[in-house]
Amino acid sequence: MNREVTGLSSMATRPILADLCRHLGTAHGIPVRFTAAGGVETARQVREGAQADLLVLAEGALAALAQEGHLVPGTVRPLWVSQVVAAVPQGAPVPVLDRESDLCDALLTARRIAYSTGPSGTALVALIDRLGLTGPLGERLVQAPPGVPAGTLLSSGEADLAFQQHSELMDLPGVVVVGPLPAATAITSTFGAGVLTTSTAPDRAAEILDLFTSDAATSLARARGMRAAEAT
Repeated sequence: MNREVTGLSSMATRPILADLCRHLGTAHGIPVRFTAAGGVETARQVREGAQADLLVLAEGALAALAQEGHLVPGTVRPLWVSQVVAAVPQGAPVPVLDRESDLCDALLTARRIAYSTGPSGTALVALIDRLGLTGPLGERLVQAPPGVPAGTLLSSGEADLAFQQHSELMDLPGVVVVGPLPAATAITSTFGAGVLTTSTAPDRAAEILDLFTSDAATSLARARGMRAAEAT
């Protein structure tokens, strides 16, 4: 019996994992299904004993769960690097982000700035603090609810500037991706995977995980705004 392999992931990798699952089903006849939620929520599920075969999360959260014994030793590996980009509502002026001063101007002129609960949000808040803008921006920073793309606050009119992983913003209706942050302020996140200790077929899960680093998987990731971790 070709048992379905299941996985848990954060929202940032949901698009690439959906593409990858379709590819594995078509090219290899392997049924794979991932359930996505906010990264914090997914980590909580793992800690509470959620049963699945594979886990895909930002490397920091993945490392913590591995240290706690939730992942099979030797199976954890980096997969993809994702860049944080800025976005604005469709029809709005598109800011230039060539230099750090451009980013500061965009932040200071925005009415409301949306960011996520994930690693990109944490990094953005730290960047704003480093730029000395925490005080001036104050309550204009709006954090999207867990599992909700920050870009949806653009289309709903709740924000006029948003920052999040490229993969989570690129296909949202009513949203225009401006591009990555200037070099000195660039934010990237590395996402990795491992076999969960709750897996009932860890050897099979490990074999499927190997396919996540194939040339086909790398091409699918590139189409979703990510690159292979080995390319960093």
